[in-house]
Amino acid sequence: MEIVKNIIDKNGLVFAFLFVGIIMSFSFWISKYITNKKIPGVAVAIIIGLSLAFFGDKNGIADIPIFAGLALLGGSMLRDFAIVATAMSADLSKIKQAGLAGIISLFIGVSLSFFLGVLIALSLGYSDAVSLTTIGAGTCTYIVGPVTGSAIGASSEVIAISVATGVIKTIFTTIITPLIAKKIKLDNPHSAVVFGGLIGTTSGVVAGLAATDEKLVPYGALTATFYTGLSCLLCPSVFFIIIKFFHF
Repeated sequence: MEIVKNIIDKNGLVFAFLFVGIIMSFSFWISKYITNKKIPGVAVAIIIGLSLAFFGDKNGIADIPIFAGLALLGGSMLRDFAIVATAMSADLSKIKQAGLAGIISLFIGVSLSFFLGVLIALSLGYSDAVSLTTIGAGTCTYIVGPVTGSAIGASSEVIAISVATGVIKTIFTTIITPLIAKKIKLDNPHSAVVFGGLIGTTSGVVAGLAATDEKLVPYGALTATFYTGLSCLLCPSVFFIIIKFFHF
């Protein structure tokens, strides 16, 4: 055991990747065999991650020596790198094919989600601009919340709430999409593009469309990816200024 401990101590980041990989595999197993894919594996993994965060001190489970590598893996540097990498894989010319409707849906979707999140934050008793903006950003997606919170100096508690809000949105989107698809005529590529722009949470949109019609997944995922990038631009800048202007 001492030898294993020494190896892990010297290769903390590698062990962190292994640990996260095990959690992801377990999460997708739960999603497939227990929830029948109604809850995406990514959402299950985030719930497990948030639960593990209660162990340890300021840095959560990373405060336990054997899991110290998670502090780097889950830090802002690799998180922002992953977001940039996702944006780099998107082709700007493809979103133009969606037409004006796709572009409008992006801005409407981001704005509605953000300000709905602000109302949620107000109902929770938060009144400062930083907390309102961070929780509003989390309502866009659980990725945007931490990015925005780190940029404007939000507390870890508020960032955690923003992530939880985004996870709830992802789960809700996954479950409700196949149930309302026929009613909203979500049965063609154009409507899938608009749907992805309005909802935005990539994992939720992909899982929901997969349960509706697998052929629609690429179209919804396209605008949902741009949604995340647009949210990361607007939330810590334009939306934060708007919230501060109204003196919350």
